[in-house]
Amino acid sequence: MVEMVQFHQVLFSFRLELGPTASYCSQCAFQSFDVWMKQPATLPRVGFLLEQTLGHVTHSQNLCQLVSKSPSIDAVFHPIPFDCTGLAAQIPLYRSNWSIRAGIRACSAISALEKSTPLDALFIHTQVPAVLVRRSMNRIPTVVSLDATPVQYDKFGLHYQHQLSSSWTERGKWVANRSCYRRAAGLVAWSEWTKSSVVNDYGIDPDRVTVIPPGVVQPDWKRPSGMPHNIDVVRILFVGGDMERKGGLALLQAFRVLRSQQPHNSYALRPQLELHLVTRSAVADEPGVVVHNALEPNSSDLKELFHTSDIFCLPTRGDCLPMVLSEAGASGLPLISTRVGAIEELVIDNKTGLLVPPDDVAALTNALGMLVDDADLRRRLGSQAAVLVGARHDAQRNAIQLVELLRSKAAVP
Repeated sequence: MVEMVQFHQVLFSFRLELGPTASYCSQCAFQSFDVWMKQPATLPRVGFLLEQTLGHVTHSQNLCQLVSKSPSIDAVFHPIPFDCTGLAAQIPLYRSNWSIRAGIRACSAISALEKSTPLDALFIHTQVPAVLVRRSMNRIPTVVSLDATPVQYDKFGLHYQHQLSSSWTERGKWVANRSCYRRAAGLVAWSEWTKSSVVNDYGIDPDRVTVIPPGVVQPDWKRPSGMPHNIDVVRILFVGGDMERKGGLALLQAFRVLRSQQPHNSYALRPQLELHLVTRSAVADEPGVVVHNALEPNSSDLKELFHTSDIFCLPTRGDCLPMVLSEAGASGLPLISTRVGAIEELVIDNKTGLLVPPDDVAALTNALGMLVDDADLRRRLGSQAAVLVGARHDAQRNAIQLVELLRSKAAVP
């Protein structure tokens, strides 16, 4: 069963034609990279299987946009959707277990991509659809990409409505993932935090793990030059589909306190405050709060909202490495977030932003107040955030690194 489900969240088309003359979709069009090598006579044919959940949708968009125009590989793409509809939704285990559903869909995707021409390499993001495709991994060099290991995910799984199973089930899950990691020709970790778990929790040789963070297309997110900064109002921006998990409820509490406080400098007048919430969650009307329920990832309206904001705040309770932080950094915004997952690799306290403990409304209020009352501090932290994102999270540079890794693993020269 091959499922080619069209998702309204996915704003791009996947290239599914298998012949070398297949055209790229217009959404994937991107200027060729001058730094990449000239096209060789024989291109390795690489299949990209991309999980379509949460922030992985945006990551898939960026990979399709950039990798599809590489002159170094013949890249073909297949989404691994999350939703379960129709007759498939009537099968209990298939409906309830994402790992099984993703694995079956990954096997079907590989068959579809190889219908006319074999693959020379596979890239599977994340490890969830990779665990059940060991037959394909045994014959096709495969690079598996992950934002977090199951061991890490289990530590804050309650925030994702995820609960631990019985001890023997958890042991089986650990064995299956370790087997997947060992079978892979290479592993890509989104962060050093992720790599540490792959190495320490699963016993994988660190030399087999390459850290390539998810990137942003910087020209798309960079604040237009000459765009004036707000003077009489400070706009705080939050982007998170789940208000509770992403810390939006704590942010609302801190915002209410902040509006009632005097500024840190008692001789100054605090500017008007606005809190902009980009979320799927329902939020009641209240003064100073603007809710955006319909903005799509990577949309021009979302980017404009970043460009007209002054502070980006994501006091998340459970996360790995949220891509919105790199988007905010690319926009030159100072960052406020929490010491959760790999966030400290991007939000460096007092350098690119401010870190607070999760669910600490008092600390969050204080951090917001510091930035609201000090425009120079906002500019300094925002500028340094843009530099860090440019150095580590540039999507074009990271796509080149990924393609070079895949070429080195492919079954043809």
